[in-house]
Amino acid sequence: MIASAAVLSPLLILPMYGPDDAADRRLQDAFTDAAREFHVPRSVLMSVSYMQSRWDSHPGAPSVAGGFGPMHLVDAHSGRAPAREPGPRPPDGGPTPPLVAAAGPAAGDTSSSRAVQPADLRQAARLIQSPAARLRTDAAANVRGGAALLAATQRQLGNPLSADPADWWEAVARFPGTRDVTSAATYADDVFALIRRGTHRTTAEGQDVTLPATPGVQPHTRPRGPQRPKDVECPAELSCDWLGAPYEEIDDNSYGNHDLADRPLDQSIEYIVIHDTEAVLPNMLKTVQDPTESSWHYSIRSNDGHVIQHVRTKDEAWHSGSQFVNARSIGIEHEGFLRQPGTWYSEPMYRASARLVRYLAKKYSIPLDRQHIFGHDNVPSPTADTIPDMHDDPGPFWDWRHYFDLLGAPLRATAGPNSDMVTILPDFAKNKPRYTGCTDSGSPCPPHGSSAVRLHTEPDENAPLIQDPGRKPDGDDSTEDVNDLGSRVSTGQTFAVADRSGDWTAIWYQGHKAWFKNPKKQPTAVGAAGRMVTPKQGRDEIPVYGRALPEEEAYPEDVPEQPESPLPYSLLAGQRYVTQSRVGSSYTARSSFTDTPNPVVWGREHYYEIQFGHRLAYVRASDVDVVDAPAAAGPPAHEDGPTDR
Repeated sequence: MIASAAVLSPLLILPMYGPDDAADRRLQDAFTDAAREFHVPRSVLMSVSYMQSRWDSHPGAPSVAGGFGPMHLVDAHSGRAPAREPGPRPPDGGPTPPLVAAAGPAAGDTSSSRAVQPADLRQAARLIQSPAARLRTDAAANVRGGAALLAATQRQLGNPLSADPADWWEAVARFPGTRDVTSAATYADDVFALIRRGTHRTTAEGQDVTLPATPGVQPHTRPRGPQRPKDVECPAELSCDWLGAPYEEIDDNSYGNHDLADRPLDQSIEYIVIHDTEAVLPNMLKTVQDPTESSWHYSIRSNDGHVIQHVRTKDEAWHSGSQFVNARSIGIEHEGFLRQPGTWYSEPMYRASARLVRYLAKKYSIPLDRQHIFGHDNVPSPTADTIPDMHDDPGPFWDWRHYFDLLGAPLRATAGPNSDMVTILPDFAKNKPRYTGCTDSGSPCPPHGSSAVRLHTEPDENAPLIQDPGRKPDGDDSTEDVNDLGSRVSTGQTFAVADRSGDWTAIWYQGHKAWFKNPKKQPTAVGAAGRMVTPKQGRDEIPVYGRALPEEEAYPEDVPEQPESPLPYSLLAGQRYVTQSRVGSSYTARSSFTDTPNPVVWGREHYYEIQFGHRLAYVRASDVDVVDAPAAAGPPAHEDGPTDR
């Protein structure tokens, strides 16, 4: 045992710091000291910690897996994240299932990757002769505990405490405590890929941490994983299971809980929709097996990123609130709550999701941009009367910038700072708008990094927020509530510039000029090149739609024509909106229980998908002209450091 080594150096208390202390290096020093004390290569210790928590501490707050601190050490005796669900709801507004405890194995969980002996906090506390409570709140003690566990595992394996990181592959693979060899090998491969590449990050607590690149380090050979269920569509490096959603007739007039299709032969798959469950995963696994409930294609578990598939990608799941989007999309649920991001939106879940989306995007030729990979909160409302009922997940705390880094499609400037278009791109860790409602209605949320930028009617922080008449038809004002997206834009979304004034930029947003603060020293948006649409000359106003339906004459006699429902917004002459795709009009009459897919009705009319507000929308191609926004003169806006893929 190595407990005796723990007394060789004094404990380093690491207090938590705010955003004004971004240059603080105490966590960096804690990694250096712990690596030296326990003879673990610093690059191994730091990379493992990054894969566990991205170096965030969340002092005293357990993750959904009951993990604490930058090493995500699990304390099975402390209780995991609270089982009480803040406003649980399944997709598409179905009834809320009964609550179950978040701790312990998931009810109905079929996975082969349940945690066994993860990075144990109490074992780490014994190794460094420190109270367990200290490892929950003191980041430096937590790092020391993680280093001691790595060293103990290395010795148990009969391996030397080598200075060569490559000698630590087996110990690294065992650190997260999964018995699934595929997941363990993928985890270790990710750790060594990060060691080779290096990265830098300012943590949620304001700690400035840098892992220098070591390009020559090579991991050991990956072992073969177990054979997975034959129905699973999943990349080889992910641990995936199958738990099928039922396609059943309930009575003569209804069926559930998805539709048969033959995609991409009868309908191309163009979108991937990112959801969060707003319920613990065991509840959602019950929901997806209920033919009277909604469905989605995949679920991803928070604590380890384990993937479970429910619906074949060729079939249409009921997940987005829009049949038009359902017919063209794959829905992925992530276990979590948009009001509790620090304990649920875990790094293993981000990485598993990105691997799955990369695989699906390649398989179906889906562009990796924010008009094709978007949140449930970005789904266009199919009709005017559905706008207030559309969902808000995964919310402003989903880190889209990091997610697209992991997708291998980093969001960045594509034009100079004075371009006609901008991409929203705040620094997630530093961008902390005020939010309310994370615990109680009207109560301030704890400060947290955010992908969202708030919009005002004038270039003034005291000016009123932009209003969304569709979301609040009674005329209520937009608020700072965490679920109120009526006056927000999100990272990766691209808009046409309407005006500039000092540190403020205005964009065209739902028919209005909307202002956001965009200082040069810490920009919240960068220049973009691309295409925009504007009403054809002579048109004062054109309609905006939530779906691209065929023209009347396209419908066969046995398929009822779908009524158009223009959204309650105006796209006026002189305004411009960014488009990244031209789409064909279609309607799929999936409204009856059948052994074969219903035919798709295709129209001659084409539409442009546009970033119209926080949500996407469609305009007829015949109503608009397309305008190019080339890269403007001058250097692109500065981006912070290397991406942390």
